[in-house]
Amino acid sequence: MSNWIIYSIGFLAQILFSSRLIIQWITSEKQKRVITPTLFWTLSLIASVLLFIYGYLRYDFSIMLGQSLTYYIYIRNLQLQKQWQKFPKIAQWFLFIFPVLIVIYYFNNNKIDTDLLFKNEDIPLWLLALGIVAQVIFTLRFVYQWLYSERKKSSTLPFGFWFLSLIGSILILSYAVIRRDFVLLLGHGLGSIIYARNIYLIRKADA
Repeated sequence: MSNWIIYSIGFLAQILFSSRLIIQWITSEKQKRVITPTLFWTLSLIASVLLFIYGYLRYDFSIMLGQSLTYYIYIRNLQLQKQWQKFPKIAQWFLFIFPVLIVIYYFNNNKIDTDLLFKNEDIPLWLLALGIVAQVIFTLRFVYQWLYSERKKSSTLPFGFWFLSLIGSILILSYAVIRRDFVLLLGHGLGSIIYARNIYLIRKADA
């Protein structure tokens, strides 16, 4: 597959991720407090599918790992907001089994895919480790958010979510600079600013 198609998929995913943050940021600025609009989770889910595909086409395990860990948390938040049921049934089924289809495809291409993902000459082992650590920290924000929301029985983005977002985003930016991945640079450059702004809004509201 040509590089321009691969990068187009990646940029589209990051545009959607950035759009969700901009929508959330504008909504929060209007309310003078951190708000979680439904569109935030819908765009997250669609962008996650695209970025997972991008990571696979780029043979970048750290990107795929990050999306795999957060995928069903997006769906769960849509369920908590009573929006998942509004999706067409065929869309619900496809989105729910999408990761399973990828796993089945992997098993059919096990040796080739494993070699490409873990022995990519463009990503030395230390850089792969940095990318994985960055994605795990970045992903923990949604694990924290999910557990917090389950406890509150409401989809919420608490302070810990934004703090982990900022730390993880800075690490991913470092990875992106070394990897020269402009898709990650675009998404996390803007994201870091919005994460810091939400931290400020929460601190201001609590003061």
